[in-house]
Amino acid sequence: MSTITKPTINFLKKLSKNNNREWFNANKDEWKNSQVELKAFLAQLETEMNKFDAIEKTKLFRIYRDVRFSKDKTPYTRHYSMSMTREGAFRRGGYYFRIDPKESFMAAGFWSPEPKDLKLIRDHISADPKPLRKILNAKKFKDLFGELEGEKLKNVPRGFDKEDPAGDLLKFKQFIVTHKFPTSKVTEPGFIKELVKCYKAVGPWFAYMTDILTHDLDGVPLYTE
Repeated sequence: MSTITKPTINFLKKLSKNNNREWFNANKDEWKNSQVELKAFLAQLETEMNKFDAIEKTKLFRIYRDVRFSKDKTPYTRHYSMSMTREGAFRRGGYYFRIDPKESFMAAGFWSPEPKDLKLIRDHISADPKPLRKILNAKKFKDLFGELEGEKLKNVPRGFDKEDPAGDLLKFKQFIVTHKFPTSKVTEPGFIKELVKCYKAVGPWFAYMTDILTHDLDGVPLYTE
């Protein structure tokens, strides 16, 4: 099993105190070593994920920041992050993992649903919120992820009754769950198994979301494979 080591975390700690090009260039070999380690970790993670889901694409995010529209002009991110996209046009949702010296976390969900998809999600939830509430309120799910997260509207969206019983869910523009880890745990042998356990627990929710995104309100398939 691939492991994230303490030197890889320590590089981030030092970078947070020396976030400038001169320091980074002088310590670039450390950064390159961390990239080798992170790529191996992500490859192992993909292998484990493919045992219960199909991963189409993985990504290790760049450390270089785009500062063009930011007040913060420091050139480098203070964390490592990676993502995994599910295989298949109709199997929506994605996975994310961030390693930060202070606190790390995994996330899964739907960050930027297209307008037509968001409308379909809301239509299904409004028609029958029980299946989604059952998943979100299941003890295992609740213990791992707590509450549903993501950007949301202040009010129930247009086109829906202001008193809709599912109003709290209809306000969401993103649908995300997260679980935090002390970064000290990330460097423990076998941590990848704990991370995968969290992603696997997302399964019932992803299955529900895939179903409503590929069927109309009468259960008729919207697409053909």
